Amino acid sequence: MLSRIAAHVVPFLGRLTVTSDPGARVEPGSILVVNHTSLADPALVLAALRRRLAVEPVLLATSGLWRVPVLGRALTREGHVPVHRHTARAAAALDQAAVALASGRHVMLYAEGRIPPRRDAAENPPEMFRTGLARLARATGAPVVPIGQAGARRITSGGRAKQLAGVLTAPVRRPGLHVHIGTPLLLPDDVAAATVLAHGAVTEAWRTAAGALGEPAALTVGG
Repeated sequence: MLSRIAAHVVPFLGRLTVTSDPGARVEPGSILVVNHTSLADPALVLAALRRRLAVEPVLLATSGLWRVPVLGRALTREGHVPVHRHTARAAAALDQAAVALASGRHVMLYAEGRIPPRRDAAENPPEMFRTGLARLARATGAPVVPIGQAGARRITSGGRAKQLAGVLTAPVRRPGLHVHIGTPLLLPDDVAAATVLAHGAVTEAWRTAAGALGEPAALTVGG
């Protein structure tokens, strides 16, 4: 349901384009790791994956979404995984994700663990990753697909009032939105090395996406 809704709503909010590395594939049982910049970016990526690859992944998302009426029941019904951050239950999300991967489903997660704390609509390069991605990849042997998205901050960014205004005006402004799908990786067993490798790959995918929109930040990160 989430992917179908995103595929219908995102084109109404902006101009979505999608690219991929030559030969990039998303095999069954893959982990999809995406840079996180806005409340709107999950919709961008879900819409892009459905359009480009007919993929509708299991999403690891903050547990607060499960408290939203109707949405919470839909998330449970579709097998999405709540992440109870900063609690003893947080590790259980990785166990549930491993079960989904073993069944051949794709799992999409945000390794940064938060949205960058900035109030303008400019692009932000990926922050350092937490170790959950590397630990999940080591436990399952699943390939990791780096995905970069840009433009979501043109829909929602800043405080609540600005975010609401952004959503309401987006259909008129029609901001550019871009998602880039990178080449799959097999991460090493060493968690620290795997985390650095994955972060670099997502940063490159983000740089491609942001560059497609002419974002200055994409031209300065990493040299």
